[in-house]
Amino acid sequence: MHEAGEEKSLVSKKLLLLLNEDAVCMACVTKEAVGRMTRLIGDADKAQCKVDKLRSRTAKLNEKEIDAEAEIFKAMADPYRLKILMLLREGELCVCEIMIGIDRPQSTTSYQLSILKDAGLIRERKDGRWSRYRLSEGAVIDMLNLVKLMKDSQRDRGDSL
Repeated sequence: MHEAGEEKSLVSKKLLLLLNEDAVCMACVTKEAVGRMTRLIGDADKAQCKVDKLRSRTAKLNEKEIDAEAEIFKAMADPYRLKILMLLREGELCVCEIMIGIDRPQSTTSYQLSILKDAGLIRERKDGRWSRYRLSEGAVIDMLNLVKLMKDSQRDRGDSL
């Protein structure tokens, strides 16, 4: 029983050492960041304040959520997948209709549909031997509308897109 207590103590000490190393490492990163910010803006106090604010903001970020959101954007970043989403905006379609709409073979169309489905942008419904697809939520339409709004806004300002 005494050995188990010693083992726990050893694990605790190792954990504390690791945490201490992380704190020292973070202090080095913060010091380096303040140094870089000071070189950019010329005022060490303001630099420290800006770095502290940035640290506070980054501490609130959830890496898993960011990764999941990036997957959605990646899925929408392909012209064929975006075209599929725009076709589905008008309602449910079967794979054969989508193939014709994007002018791609069945294998390519199915691959693109699987990426959109994995990203949660579309849903599949089996209808006998047919697979029918639709947008998963109204939020997908909202995203498509926002993209159009941004594109139109850039065009109106004379920005190229």
